[in-house]
Amino acid sequence: MNTNREEINVVWFKRDLRIQDNEAIYNALTSKKRVLFIYVFEKSLQDDIHYSERHWNFIKQSLVDLNEDLKAFDSEILCVSSEVTTTFNQLLNTYKINTVFSHQETGLLLTYNRDKDFSRFCRNNSIKWKENKNNAILRGLLNREDWFHHWEKYMNANQIKINLKSEKLVSSTEIANLKKGFTVVDLQTTPSKNFQKGGTKTAWKYAKTFFETRHKQYMYNISKPALARESCSRLSPYISWGNVSIRQIFQKANEAKNNNNKKHLDAFISRLRWQAHFIQKFEMEHTMEKVSLNKGFRKLKKSISEKYQEAWKTGQTGFPLVDASMRCLNETGYLNFRMRALIVSFFTHILWQPWQDASKHLSQMFLDFEPGIHFPQLQMNSGETGLDTLRIYNPIKNSKEHDEDATFIKKWVPELANLPTAFIHEPYLMTSLDEQFNNFHLGKNYPKTIVDINLTRKKATEILWKMKDNPDVIAENRRILKKHTITSSNKMV
Repeated sequence: MNTNREEINVVWFKRDLRIQDNEAIYNALTSKKRVLFIYVFEKSLQDDIHYSERHWNFIKQSLVDLNEDLKAFDSEILCVSSEVTTTFNQLLNTYKINTVFSHQETGLLLTYNRDKDFSRFCRNNSIKWKENKNNAILRGLLNREDWFHHWEKYMNANQIKINLKSEKLVSSTEIANLKKGFTVVDLQTTPSKNFQKGGTKTAWKYAKTFFETRHKQYMYNISKPALARESCSRLSPYISWGNVSIRQIFQKANEAKNNNNKKHLDAFISRLRWQAHFIQKFEMEHTMEKVSLNKGFRKLKKSISEKYQEAWKTGQTGFPLVDASMRCLNETGYLNFRMRALIVSFFTHILWQPWQDASKHLSQMFLDFEPGIHFPQLQMNSGETGLDTLRIYNPIKNSKEHDEDATFIKKWVPELANLPTAFIHEPYLMTSLDEQFNNFHLGKNYPKTIVDINLTRKKATEILWKMKDNPDVIAENRRILKKHTITSSNKMV
């Protein structure tokens, strides 16, 4: 080990892939020591069942975007493939590390345990580790008293302005020498028109068009699977991976409001608030990753059907809106909120499969996978919180109401596109004569329904409503309400 090592600070990027309004960068730059930026493609995380190639490509694109900005300051992010403690141990061969700066991550149990290991590593090597709050999420809360007030205060506070200077950063030449001791990650990705591209610059392009024009139909189209792709902000992956901060978007939305669009942007802002609420809830209830938040529902047992699950994953259930939604998600990584709720409800209620079995596939497919949103939403839409109104979504009713002309279904289930609209919504209603007239054969051109929805819906309703009266469920409801009810006019649980 080099005994004449320079003492530096390190910014460890995680889900905060931006420069502006990044407290970790700001704090690192306030010291007199130079700063090294680093991103670790952790092998353990890459192998985790919740992640897939689309996530890593988005991250790589985000890092390329950051590096483009850092070129002006003769620096870049050191991007390596390893584990975090191994990486920092290797860095100690070249530099003495004074402080590591990062944000506090509300992630999987895997990342939480990783952080505990890293904390021990830092203590053992006399390294300080400073974690910053991320988007006003608080660790260690016992209840939600005054949480909403805290969130609003944070969101309305001045954004953190970052002024980079070349002399404050480890240079590209030095980083090139560092790379010789690491397994360096190639950040190039294959362009894809199906997926949103990662990076702060792209995020602000989406934000610009949303706040200028696209938001004008936001409330009207939010539940419509085809139109929502235009009218919704499409900022969720950029928020999830930290290309922009919630505070930046919150303040931009408030700036854009006027009398003509106030209701639409107020509705959008309320969803930013809900986003933070769910992540805070997950931060306080980490067991939600594996088991039901309400302990009373942990006794609920469901028989696993690989046949049903495979049909659901591949969009071959015989229910057109469900199949269109699953195929669209698999191909693009995006669905609007109502369709996300519908496919989870269908899986857990109509197919009567455990929500844990949906978790893996959906987390891999959602480009905006965010643990703090993913698990609370899964449990809410599967009806296992005990608190929320039991919603068993009817795919036929939703199809007719939100995709009236079957535009969305025609795009993603093209084998139905030439049928009359009524049969696109319900192809199983065709008689033999209808099939002959349309040159279409149910079971050959498109699957027959894999379950009798009337029977399975009735079964799920009866079982879940009965469980809501279970003493264990009721006792848990009291605990959850006491812990998560927000003391304001906007009560959230």
